[in-house]
Amino acid sequence: MFGEIQGKYDPLKFEKKIYDFWVENKYFHGEIDRSKTPFSIVIPPPNITGRLHMGHALNNTLQDIVIRYKRMKGFGTVWIPGTDHAGIATQNVVERALEAENKNRFELGREKFVEEAWKWKEEYGSRIISQLKFIGCSCDWDRERFTLDEGYSRAVTREFVTLYNEGLIYRGNYMINWCPRCQTAISDIEVERTDKDGSLWDIKYPLIDKDTNKPSTTEFLVVSTTRPETMLGDTAVAVNPGDPRYRKLKGRMVLLPLMERKIPVIEDDFVDMEFGSGAVKVTPSHDPNDFEIGRRHKLEEINILNIDATLNSNAGKYEGLEVSAGRKAVLKDLQSGGHLLGKKDHVSSVGACSRCSTIIEPRVSTQWFVSMKKLADPAITAVREGRVKIIPKKWEKIYFNWMENIREWCISRQLWWGHRIPVWYCGDCSGMTVSETEPGKCAKCGSHALEQDKDVLDTWFSSCLWPFATLGWPEDTDDLKYYFPTSVLITGHDIIFFWVARMIMMGLHYKDDVPFKEVFINPLVNDPSGQKMSKSKGNVVDPMTIIDKNGADVLRFTLASLTTPGRDLLLGDEKIEGIRNFANKLWNASKFVLSNLADFENIEGTSIEKKDLNIWDRWILSRLARTIQGVEKHIGSYNFSFAARLLLGFFWNDYCDWFIESAKVRVYFAEKEDDKKAALFVLWKVLEEYLKLLHPFMPFITENIWQNIPHSGDSIMTSKYPVFDPDSIDSKAEEDLEAVFNIISEVRKIRSELKVPPSGKVKICIDIGVGPKKEILVQNMDFIYNLAKVSQAEFGDPGGQKGYIKTSTGDIDIFIYILDVIDIDLEIGRIQDEIKKVSLEVKKRQKKISNAGFLKKAPAEVIQKEKDKLGQAGKILEVLDEQLLKIKNIKKQ
Repeated sequence: MFGEIQGKYDPLKFEKKIYDFWVENKYFHGEIDRSKTPFSIVIPPPNITGRLHMGHALNNTLQDIVIRYKRMKGFGTVWIPGTDHAGIATQNVVERALEAENKNRFELGREKFVEEAWKWKEEYGSRIISQLKFIGCSCDWDRERFTLDEGYSRAVTREFVTLYNEGLIYRGNYMINWCPRCQTAISDIEVERTDKDGSLWDIKYPLIDKDTNKPSTTEFLVVSTTRPETMLGDTAVAVNPGDPRYRKLKGRMVLLPLMERKIPVIEDDFVDMEFGSGAVKVTPSHDPNDFEIGRRHKLEEINILNIDATLNSNAGKYEGLEVSAGRKAVLKDLQSGGHLLGKKDHVSSVGACSRCSTIIEPRVSTQWFVSMKKLADPAITAVREGRVKIIPKKWEKIYFNWMENIREWCISRQLWWGHRIPVWYCGDCSGMTVSETEPGKCAKCGSHALEQDKDVLDTWFSSCLWPFATLGWPEDTDDLKYYFPTSVLITGHDIIFFWVARMIMMGLHYKDDVPFKEVFINPLVNDPSGQKMSKSKGNVVDPMTIIDKNGADVLRFTLASLTTPGRDLLLGDEKIEGIRNFANKLWNASKFVLSNLADFENIEGTSIEKKDLNIWDRWILSRLARTIQGVEKHIGSYNFSFAARLLLGFFWNDYCDWFIESAKVRVYFAEKEDDKKAALFVLWKVLEEYLKLLHPFMPFITENIWQNIPHSGDSIMTSKYPVFDPDSIDSKAEEDLEAVFNIISEVRKIRSELKVPPSGKVKICIDIGVGPKKEILVQNMDFIYNLAKVSQAEFGDPGGQKGYIKTSTGDIDIFIYILDVIDIDLEIGRIQDEIKKVSLEVKKRQKKISNAGFLKKAPAEVIQKEKDKLGQAGKILEVLDEQLLKIKNIKKQ
């Protein structure tokens, strides 16, 4: 049955209709089928506060390519979608919404605030899911999960209680990142670090005289610090044991200025002898490194900050001041007391909360922690033994480095939105009851005076169960039995520690198996100059804008074509436009094929014998077979760019430039009806197979075209993926036609270079001698006439005849007569003008890349781009010089 492909390629007219067709027919839904090999993927769950950005578009496009490919290969597939409740992010947006109404969460109370958060989730939480559908994600929406849904919450509670009973979760004091505005502990990934100009202050700490036990008036240690206000919580001064300047100070005490507190001089290998004076203050409660030093040396931990980042009573007379005001007051008093020696400019890494941009304060706090060492060791072994394969392999080193130096994990958050910690405190005996369900009485004394812990769990604590909790764990579901472990995880490198590593740990701990067999770390999407996209730089590209203009297929194929393992991709308008042109080419070529099939009945049921195929048919089928083989190989190694390159190259060059053009000769001018029929059959057969090959990358346009050309089945996505047939490889046909292609290409090239009008046909002489190649050329002379626009072709050397330009390809010389198609003098003038223009461009770029200022300031990618443009201009100049020489030689004849 035939359809019709009308008008110009306009994806906005059909993409949504096609997606609705897929969903209505449940083509994305995975059914458990024991006769099929399972293949499962879980989506990295986006935050419900999120909007689709280019990283999401890339990550989910790659997942969709893989799952569509495996589905067509006959696997029992499922791609499980879902969203993360995103504790701190969601709480912040709800709080801002309340502020707009002059309300706050404390006025509402916890219960009402959580109700407001759920309302917000129901109204806005599915926004990013809708956008994922726009790009064609073939997720099993019947299995969509949310990290706060009832079943998932039960899994998180089981996780906490089990780890607690095993002694792997405990409550204690530890160093955490604290956001004063959100008033909660936050994870490292929620801290955005930037280098900022600041100061390094040198402060005198008087040594305590050994004899008098009083501060010396002549001896002191110079301590260098970037945060002078935290000195109020100092409990030691540290020096490196290898620093000869301070060996005599071992065991001595110094007086802490402003606080009049005696603190020891200690030795620790962590101290950098090159930093400042080589002596550093140790504030265990307000610096992660100092905290570790303090624990090693059993130092007192003095907290000087309230939860809102104002100084507390431990700061003495500075109590109540905000940190920046406290710094000014401390520096003023150090100056007046003669303790401040001076300052110098210094660049420091400053951390801010990614949600509200408030400067974070490291502080020791009572929190819930997971003891990580016991969990980490099996996860390290799993990757070392290859049970989990990380691709590209370079990311394994990053994984091992973090895992082998793993720290305790703070899992409590001082928020109201999230999984409430399943711990109850007794008002009578102060005992703790840890339970999966709300206990009726205290486990220690039997009292009913219980109050649940006010904190919630870190979002990563719940999401680390994602690969198996989404399949029904802790219940032993059929989905879990069939689809777990999942097959591959595709994600970004920024969450290798926070999510990937923890999922591996929890999979091994709770399921005694790895959660996935492979992890593909997709690249970052940068702008054309190699810069990371950010709002502050103004170089962010909205994927929805690209979709609205070009369609989802163009965005998908552009991103896939740029995805090479281990390399960040550079996205620019030029590349998007190039893929848009490819989509147009596919659309128009399909229109041509369809328009010529009208009289060919039951083509899908036709069988053309190999003996009825001519050399062009055998050639294109051979090229198709090689493309199938290559695409499968590259999808298997997650080298999407190479797969895309093969797909584009085959269709544009082999199918359109050569085969369609050769088929036109046979369709319009064939003397034998069987030859025309064979040409039409192969045109259709290759197009139909190619559409299936391309479908995972460009699902909408392939479905649209496939539905309109003769086909069997209801949807391209449920059809069988093309199978590589080694018998289809015809090396001889490929080799034989190479001579034909070379001659046509050389004639076309000279025509293009000399601006021969499209209507102007040229006379050629081909000097090839006698042999198989000549026979092939003779057999294909009709194609040379039509494809190279040749009026007359002879074999042999024209000798001394005037007006010929000579070009060569391999062992074939081609002579092209041009006197009757161009004006020699005008052409010489045109080429000379072009040479002047390109020469100026070469000089301009040479000057630019030799400029020291440009080389120092410009990113490496920009410099390389300029060098590439210079090289390209140089090659153009070489071609123009060669053209000028050729045409001047004709003038001399």
